[in-house]
Amino acid sequence: MTINPLYSEKFENRHNGPDAAQIAEMLKTVKASSVDELIDQTVPANIRLKKPLNLPAAQTEQAFLKTFKALASKNKVYKSFIGMGYYNNYTPGVILRNILENPGWYTAYTPYQAEIAQGRLEALINYQTMVIDLTGMEIANASLLDEGTAAAEAMHLLHASLKPAKKNASKFFVDKNTFPQTIDVLRTRSTPLGITLVVDDLAKLDVTDPDLFAVFIQYPDSNGAIADHAAFIQAAHENNVFVAMAADLLALTVLKSPGEMGADVVIGSSQRLGVPMGFGGPHAAYFATKEEFKRQMPGRIIGASIDAQEKPAYRMALQTREQHIRREKATSNICTAQVLLAVMAGMYGVYHGPEGLKKIAGRVHGLGVMLNDGLKAKGLKQVNEHFFDTLKVEVSDKASLKREAEKREINLRYFESNHVGISLDETTTPEDVNILLDVFGAKAGQPKVVAAIPSSLQRTSSFMTHPVFNSYHAEHEMLRYIKKLENKDLSMVHSMISLGSCTMKLNATTEMIPVTWPELGGIHPFAPADQATGYAGMTKNLEAWLAEITGFTGVSLQPNSGAQGEYAGLMVIRAYHQHRGDHHRNISLIPASAHGTNPASAVMAGMEVVIVKSDAEGKIDVADLKAKAEQHKEKLSCLMVTYPSTHGVFEEAITEICETIHANGGLVYMDGANMNAQVGLTSPANIGADVCHLNLHKTFCIPHGGGGPGMGPICVNDKLKPFLPGHAVVKTGGEHAINAVSAAPWGSASILAISYAYIAMMGGEGLTNATKLAILNANYIKERLEGHYKILYTGTNGRCAHEMIVDCRDFKKAGIEVEDIAKRLMDYGFHAPTVSFPVAGTLMIEPTESETKEELDRFCDALIEIRNEIREVEEGKADKENNVLKHAPHTASVITADAWERPYSRQKAAYPLPYVRDAKFWPSVSRVDNAYGDRNLVCSCLPLELYEKTESVPA
Repeated sequence: MTINPLYSEKFENRHNGPDAAQIAEMLKTVKASSVDELIDQTVPANIRLKKPLNLPAAQTEQAFLKTFKALASKNKVYKSFIGMGYYNNYTPGVILRNILENPGWYTAYTPYQAEIAQGRLEALINYQTMVIDLTGMEIANASLLDEGTAAAEAMHLLHASLKPAKKNASKFFVDKNTFPQTIDVLRTRSTPLGITLVVDDLAKLDVTDPDLFAVFIQYPDSNGAIADHAAFIQAAHENNVFVAMAADLLALTVLKSPGEMGADVVIGSSQRLGVPMGFGGPHAAYFATKEEFKRQMPGRIIGASIDAQEKPAYRMALQTREQHIRREKATSNICTAQVLLAVMAGMYGVYHGPEGLKKIAGRVHGLGVMLNDGLKAKGLKQVNEHFFDTLKVEVSDKASLKREAEKREINLRYFESNHVGISLDETTTPEDVNILLDVFGAKAGQPKVVAAIPSSLQRTSSFMTHPVFNSYHAEHEMLRYIKKLENKDLSMVHSMISLGSCTMKLNATTEMIPVTWPELGGIHPFAPADQATGYAGMTKNLEAWLAEITGFTGVSLQPNSGAQGEYAGLMVIRAYHQHRGDHHRNISLIPASAHGTNPASAVMAGMEVVIVKSDAEGKIDVADLKAKAEQHKEKLSCLMVTYPSTHGVFEEAITEICETIHANGGLVYMDGANMNAQVGLTSPANIGADVCHLNLHKTFCIPHGGGGPGMGPICVNDKLKPFLPGHAVVKTGGEHAINAVSAAPWGSASILAISYAYIAMMGGEGLTNATKLAILNANYIKERLEGHYKILYTGTNGRCAHEMIVDCRDFKKAGIEVEDIAKRLMDYGFHAPTVSFPVAGTLMIEPTESETKEELDRFCDALIEIRNEIREVEEGKADKENNVLKHAPHTASVITADAWERPYSRQKAAYPLPYVRDAKFWPSVSRVDNAYGDRNLVCSCLPLELYEKTESVPA
């Protein structure tokens, strides 16, 4: 017996799917003698790194949790009364354990394939309905990144919707009593669009100003004051001026809604509905508006439709609005929602119901009145005549008050003036109020209070009357409802999700554990720096690691999505040119194959887009690029390039391409969507780029969470480091920092712990091996599928990078569309690869390093059997319209129906290969009719009779 007392298990062997025996078998299939030989044939030699990544040695899972706990424990979790859009709350245990900590929810992908996403879609419909009801508006989307982003999107929407009488108006007025971080993001987003942002006192505004097109108001405002804006909004509308409002959802359970005041757009955060503060995120912002603006709305909207059996079904509505289709004509570059957090907030509403929410809001307000009465009795002046949960108190000695508060581990908001802000929340108790009064030298409060909300502002309208908000208040029922929805969705717990460019890899449990630690979740983003030294240590280390991986010198962790990272990178380039006096440099060259967010981001950054052609092999047409760089050299700002290309190929001309841009005065922005094929082998700096963003929810293991959360930090070279994003409340960024791109200083800070854990446990060698295996797995699938399908693009040596494009266009002759293949894959238990991007009529497949050979083989077997089914149609053995592909997916109710009149067997439909029998995943609806849904747009919970009908449909 051989024993090794020094044995230590490597996390790398858990993350990387194939073991040594599987790797040997796959190498035979791809005809390579070793993994390194395959890599040499795939990645051009001239861009390879000359030395291994210089990262700390890999930690075991157990060692990581121990050391990271020690780091996180350096954070001091004080009781926060800072407010400003971030509040303590209670995440109900049933939601915490069964959604936030449940891979069945957090490993699912964006619900593009509606038939296997009905659970999330219903949860998002609940969220939308809750938002519509609370705000008093007509339509809401499925969430945005944060409140600052939502405010900027409202500004953009209203600017794009100018009334004819105001077609040249450019002034957007923001009440000065708006959260400072929101104003900061609005400053960033307004400038390149030619919008004049005016921040001033609302009482001084002249709504007859012909250059004024919209007004933005916070409700309650940043001081905590509440007012009825109905008369003001009416006057604004009489002068063709729009009004957007940022509103607190909990407050709206007891306050008159913005919709009842006449607002055009209402935005805000749903964070206080059961989502931890997490040092700033992730949180789901909401966006609600009038029906007339539905086609200008940013983000995703979930709508109701019917399936092929004419039963109710949900799906993403109005998809033609999405930026990946409209590109530079898109209304926004938003490519993500905060689905997981929106689901949590919606479920919080389901769990508490309207009466529960009103009671929570009533308690918060009551404690606020109790505190206010105690302060008044002490003779202190409180600025807000009417308020919901926030007081602004005039004090004589802020410094001594702060010392007294911090002695009791209390954080308050300290204004530049001699005022202190106190925001109460769901977790506040009468004891907390008495401690606060003691800090101010006042006597204990009296529990008998009278509401400080005038009758004209008290909510009288009903909300959340749908059965879903009034049925699941017992935990048993709530648990069963959550599980019922979870069971309708296919996620990574069922099978591999092979989406090209989306990198659905292992989100290891050990990486996820710290996310729900109170040391991370309970910290306010504007807490004093000495209370967040654990976060500071984590972000400092992570920035250093990402700089090493990319080859750059500066990092900003602020952007909280890939699209936000794109925008931040372009705004930093813009600032660089302007700092040098090159204000005229506004041309962005973008390859035809680029992600749809690229041109949308460029337009948002005030750039003019010039498209560069692809050659016959799908690569950038270097001659066309050189010609256009030369043609526009006086105005050239940048090139946006994805590497490896969106076609799944390492382009050998990449260094020449970058040199061409630099020679003509421009900079190179590299889209980091495909970094999973670069880490440890090459780097953005090595190919000649100046800035890149990194999708931490792709390469660095943050889960997709059903279509969000995500993070998109940017890494830059020395030229651009001085311009990294700053923040209005907390010092971040470079010496010439651009304004904030996200509401919180470090974006969705709490989930940075996931990527931190991944890098710490993999180490430099492990990360490099992951990249190599991602490339091996992709080439293994390519070899297995060749002969059955046409692979569209390959590199010089016939290799693909970490993904490949499978051409399905020839099947159209037989009447088979790529969508039919996508839907049929569901019957085999798989989510479809990326459909019709970047080439219409194709599938883009990316397996990642985390999948074993057995899983890759199951997936390949499925696609090969589907090819046989297509061949049956091509050869006339199966009817062109009435076949197993056209009817896919097949639900249990269809398969078990008494009547079966289809020309193929039930077994062929449901169990096309033997392995499917072992763990059959049943789609809960038949193929969804998108066109019907767009013709009959319904974006809130189904009416009661349809709701009951849905409940009776077997899954």
